[in-house]
Amino acid sequence: MSIKKINLGNQGLVVPAVGLGCMGMSPIAGADIYGKANENESITTIHRSLELGGNFLDTADLYGPLLNERLVAKAIAGNRTSYTIATKFAWEIDDNEQITWRINGRPEYVKKAAERSLKNLGTDYIDLYYMHRLDPEVPVEETVGAMADLVKEGKVRYLGLSEVASETIRRAHATHPISALQSEYSLFERSVEEAGILDTVKELGIGFVPYSPLGRGFLSGDLKSPDDLPEDDFRRTIPKFQGEQFYKNLELVEAINQLAKDKGITASQLAIAWTVNKGFVPIPGTKRIKYLEQNIEAADIVLSPAEIEKLESIIPLGTDTGQRYNDWGMTLVNL
Repeated sequence: MSIKKINLGNQGLVVPAVGLGCMGMSPIAGADIYGKANENESITTIHRSLELGGNFLDTADLYGPLLNERLVAKAIAGNRTSYTIATKFAWEIDDNEQITWRINGRPEYVKKAAERSLKNLGTDYIDLYYMHRLDPEVPVEETVGAMADLVKEGKVRYLGLSEVASETIRRAHATHPISALQSEYSLFERSVEEAGILDTVKELGIGFVPYSPLGRGFLSGDLKSPDDLPEDDFRRTIPKFQGEQFYKNLELVEAINQLAKDKGITASQLAIAWTVNKGFVPIPGTKRIKYLEQNIEAADIVLSPAEIEKLESIIPLGTDTGQRYNDWGMTLVNL
């Protein structure tokens, strides 16, 4: 089993068809993400991913904060060139390593954040550097201009954006070529499709990296009740996982699960294969080898046009599956 490689955008970045999201391997501001993580198990999972050709790791300075980049550094130590590392900045982290919960896209902060990430990752270059969120008080041209300086200095190879709208993408791309857009996208969350953002990145030759391709775990089929979520799980703050909406979504998951059974694969693999068959590079997160191997296997699952149509008919475009963030979080996406 070895995963196929594809071009992410048209700037020359080649990555495996499925990446590895590392966020859940560390807490964020003291809160566990998708349950408790074990550092040794997480590092072993990263190593197993590489054995299978899955060398595209996704992290961010927000995760921890900073702890996730340091974990990735331990995993890649002595073997840096075998990995393609993506990290992100913009959630402001102060000198005491605390999240201020503000977005900072000022050029001087971009450079400060990049230097910190380089140190935490134990490397002298970042393969793909994303603007995690848009700072509405700073023209995107200024933020991307500072990112472009990092490319000129050899500290960053390719640039990416996350959770921004078409106009922002066009302005950023005109400042410096953008290789990838990362946004939430799954059978449960297709707002970037509805807003024409996917059309924009296709037109501009920008790769698309869906995060949470399993609907933050919903599409795995493992959740049967909101009570299945740990008390401190951040998903309890998300409307998609609350009250009556949870059970409406559960009915959709059960229909997807039946299609997966008919094909002899898991619901998770079907959801991941759907994004891969669309030409995207999903980054499902896991800290366990079992699920990692299943996710990588999904890269080779071919879905016929009829199967894709049947799958999408379960959750047609425009279906209300509930907000993907709380009200404040929603003010920070698709800007």
